[in-house]
Amino acid sequence: MLCDPTPPCPLSLKSGFVSTTTSDTPCHAHVSTTPSQTSPWLSTILPTMASEQNKEYFNNEAAAYDAKYAKTLDRIVEEIRARLDFIGVDWVDEDTDSGSVRLLDYACGTGVVSRALAPYTTQCVGIDLSENMVAQYNARAENQGLARDEMYAYQGNLLDPNDPDPREFSSFDFQLFDIAVVGLGFHHFDDPALAAQMLVERLRPGGVLLIMDFLPHGKVVDEHHAASRTITHHGFSEEQIKKIFEDAGAGKDFALETIGVAFNEATEERPEEVRRQVFLARGTKD
Repeated sequence: MLCDPTPPCPLSLKSGFVSTTTSDTPCHAHVSTTPSQTSPWLSTILPTMASEQNKEYFNNEAAAYDAKYAKTLDRIVEEIRARLDFIGVDWVDEDTDSGSVRLLDYACGTGVVSRALAPYTTQCVGIDLSENMVAQYNARAENQGLARDEMYAYQGNLLDPNDPDPREFSSFDFQLFDIAVVGLGFHHFDDPALAAQMLVERLRPGGVLLIMDFLPHGKVVDEHHAASRTITHHGFSEEQIKKIFEDAGAGKDFALETIGVAFNEATEERPEEVRRQVFLARGTKD
């Protein structure tokens, strides 16, 4: 949670590829956590600073987001639905409407991942730092005739190390999910390993953690662009992601698959085009 969508992010996928312009460089991660190597004093300050930067940026993007990135978001939906078997959840049977599958869509934005997987689940729960993104998510769900117990998002932060179990998300309604997803948000998190750990804790035994993000790449956003303040990682290697999954307790049946390429055109500050491979990674909670 393709887009540059760093958005998602704003990407426009063509024939399995994603193309974006410089202005399309924002994405789906609307939450930050504390860097792992900071002094105790800084660790109480940095999460607030980083979270507020993400919140401000995506609050400003929310109203026009879906219209601005419509083609890219539609393509993301297609790419996710084409990999239901790869994701490996025992999805709801579309013909008999039998079974129960609960999805946690973290850093949900306007809900592209939820919309992609809603036909195969019984409940989608979104959480995002940006209240404006949450409002867009819920408006779209309501417009589609979905009840609150079918698809609904909440404003909040599950990744604050100073508040690891927020009271508003401590009830059963926010536990024992069958799948937890972060769509194009990991590169916005200060501590992706902590994020994975906290999300896996909210999965039932045998639940699936699913991450969509970028493989390692060069700098994409010019320093003067507002999105530059929201990006903390320039992609992840397969080895990094696998270790994050294993350390979080979701390393069983780990698999990673590339699903497209994002293109960012050259600029005066960055004279070379940047290509970013988009991946989906999945693992099962031990």
